[in-house]
Amino acid sequence: MSLYANAEGVENASRGALVREDAILETQDLTKEFAGFVAVRGVNLRVQRGTIHALIGPNGAGKTTCFNLLTKFLSPTRGRIVFGGRDITALKPADVAQLGVGRSFQVSAVFPHLTVRENVRVALQRRRGNSFDFWRSKRVLHPLDDRAMALIGDVGLGSYADRLAVELPYGRKRALEIATTLALEPELLLLDEPTAGMGREDIERISALIRSAGAERTVLMVEHNLSVVADLCDRITVLTRGQVLAEGDYETVAADPAVREAYLGTGHA
Repeated sequence: MSLYANAEGVENASRGALVREDAILETQDLTKEFAGFVAVRGVNLRVQRGTIHALIGPNGAGKTTCFNLLTKFLSPTRGRIVFGGRDITALKPADVAQLGVGRSFQVSAVFPHLTVRENVRVALQRRRGNSFDFWRSKRVLHPLDDRAMALIGDVGLGSYADRLAVELPYGRKRALEIATTLALEPELLLLDEPTAGMGREDIERISALIRSAGAERTVLMVEHNLSVVADLCDRITVLTRGQVLAEGDYETVAADPAVREAYLGTGHA
């Protein structure tokens, strides 16, 4: 089935493109070249609002490059990115975040020498547009504590609130990063390999957290653990060599011979 088959939409006369009301994020011919090497080639991605959508593929398939393009840490060589019906291709990362796109990274990105509570509170300050509150009296910041503690509780870190982030076990640190991302109240949450390097207990905890987050917003995730993908995701896009290889639910893509070849290396490389 075509990526856009049976999709309802309305004509956007100013851009001459079809913007589908049920899609929170779309890309059209998204391409990124680095000195002649094409890392992402003509990707047409459509993420339906209210779903958990996975980008999967073997190493080097272009998944993280796609994420960097979607969040504008990289600029595309060509193509367009539409979020919530708005063309965001030319926007800066901070502008995209303000529109409601939140992202976590492969490597945990928290302030190591702040407490769990302080990390979440800083994120709440960013949402208010008052980042300089970080340097002000603690009394000024206390009104944010209730919301911070609610988020900390939501990710299972209530007993760690006053611990320094650097002291947290790896899985708990990733949970803290998700909490700081949720503090920005994103409509679309992008998670880059959220369970990478985790043991079974942490994977189960983070998976439950992603499922909970997906109940209130759209989630797009890069994930290598196919058991996690099968358990959580409504729709899956498979990338290989920077291109879309297959798309559908888990059963559909798992049964695709081309997907098996890409992962297992059967047939030609």
